[in-house]
Amino acid sequence: MHNQANPKRPEWTIIKLIQWAAAYFKSHDIDSPRATAEILLAHALDIKRIDLYLGYDQPLNPEELERFKALIKRRREREPVAYILGHKEFWSMELEVNRDVLIPRPETERLVEIALEHLTASSTAELKLILELGAGSGAVLLALASENRRHSYLGTDISVDALRVARRNADRNNLTENIHFIAADWFAPVNRHARLFDMIISNPPYIKSGQLNQLQPEIYTYEPLLALDGAADGLSCLQHIIQNAHLFLKPAGILLLEIGHDQKGRLKKMITDCSKYENIVFYKDYSGYNRVVQMEKKIRQYGRS
Repeated sequence: MHNQANPKRPEWTIIKLIQWAAAYFKSHDIDSPRATAEILLAHALDIKRIDLYLGYDQPLNPEELERFKALIKRRREREPVAYILGHKEFWSMELEVNRDVLIPRPETERLVEIALEHLTASSTAELKLILELGAGSGAVLLALASENRRHSYLGTDISVDALRVARRNADRNNLTENIHFIAADWFAPVNRHARLFDMIISNPPYIKSGQLNQLQPEIYTYEPLLALDGAADGLSCLQHIIQNAHLFLKPAGILLLEIGHDQKGRLKKMITDCSKYENIVFYKDYSGYNRVVQMEKKIRQYGRS
């Protein structure tokens, strides 16, 4: 940064800009205004957030001010910070995100935790095969692979653009060896007569179509609605997965699904009516909401029926 000596104009130092931007964001009802101001200013200057306070009295040059101004405008118009930055942290990994993929949520780490409990609890040395439906940015599958590299992972998604992001994220985190991504609708590319899966995992769309426009503008305006829209009742994708996953699971194979906080009762009935699963367990996230449902394919169902 360069000191612009101009006695006629006040210098915009880092601390002054943070204070101004925080107040500006607050006046526009932007969440976490101070933190947002710091994150965007650090991004504009290509420095770490902590470095802002090491050089708090440094003035910005005109180029830097213009870059910061452009970022402020994007956030004022409710573009999510993750899209502005082009990345989001998930499971201690930095993942590329853009408008082709959902921004990974902290609550989805609960889905990862439960899946890892199963993958690490196995007493055998058998290599497992895990399928993720609707892989998006690859966040879930990459988190699992980062903890258990010896297993094999397959991710499907209907969006070719989303899978381009997932593949770049796998490469970015050096996790390409045992992970493959295929563009397809749910189970479409999976051969029922090939090897069955030990685990199927998914964070499918589960929001009711009529509620989409009630979401925060950051979500409704910018994130891919295809990855959010669970049809009229919010259960369409969940139902499709539950009714078909047993065809691709080994006996006692695990199906794990992220769900809406108010869907437990309807899903429990759906799973029971399907009659293909047992040991049904619902898990809460760290905010106390039902967030994950786990079920096992009944052992007595041999073959692929």
